[in-house]
Amino acid sequence: MGAPVDRAVWKRIEGIQGEPLDLMAIRLGRSHYAPHTHAEYAIGACTDGVEVIRYRGERHYSDPGSLVVIEPDEPHTGGPAIDGGMAYRVAYPAGSLLLDGAGQPAERPPHFRDPIIADPGLAERLRQAHRTLTRGDDPLEGEIRLLSVLSDLVHRHATWVRPVPRRDARDCRRIATAVMERLSADVTDPPTLAEIATALQMSRYQVLRAFRNAMGMPPYAWLAQYRVHQARLLLERGHRPADAAALTGFADQAHLTRWFRKVLGVTPGTFRAGITPGTPCPSAPASFD
Repeated sequence: MGAPVDRAVWKRIEGIQGEPLDLMAIRLGRSHYAPHTHAEYAIGACTDGVEVIRYRGERHYSDPGSLVVIEPDEPHTGGPAIDGGMAYRVAYPAGSLLLDGAGQPAERPPHFRDPIIADPGLAERLRQAHRTLTRGDDPLEGEIRLLSVLSDLVHRHATWVRPVPRRDARDCRRIATAVMERLSADVTDPPTLAEIATALQMSRYQVLRAFRNAMGMPPYAWLAQYRVHQARLLLERGHRPADAAALTGFADQAHLTRWFRKVLGVTPGTFRAGITPGTPCPSAPASFD
């Protein structure tokens, strides 16, 4: 038998502490995410199989007894670690939701030293909250379950002390920021690597090394995931996938779809169906756990 077919469902919940919350349930057969980041936290629980994640320069493994916590703007990948694929449920809460769960004033959202947290009871509670919110038959129950999970997650496993980057890491981040600013200024006609390097008075190899060290991916991969996030915003505003592709520098809708799945795990059509009431989903929802 072959690996399971990739399946995913995206759903947006309105009104969690006054803000929207995105949820995804996904099963991956062999596919892996490209290096990417999220503006929000990604807090998930593996429901079947084993997931491998590349995060902060190391490989980490998650199974149904653990939680996965990816912090905002942290580059990472993910995919099945064993034959037979894997499945998981994930929520994307804003940092403000975790601050609320802390129950104390803080200047910044909580920090999690390790992305994999062995807490089977909390992982099961996250799956239950996710299922309740996805079904939508009792929004109040789903919201209370989720907020309870986030509160316990912060109190049990978070810290408020973040490591101070080394000087060389800060230098790489400064260079990467300059590169990202140039690339994002014109996503439909970005500058070449040679043009960027000349502007920074560096060699192309120096730029590539610094960017990889800071972002965990080469500039072209960062630009692709940035274009995906820009296309996502256009889809949220009602644009069709083909229009979003043209406006964000993708060759065509198929090119957007390939990268959309690599970064978000779903197609533009599935994403649009999950955030727009009444929009038919391209494929029927499947059971994930």
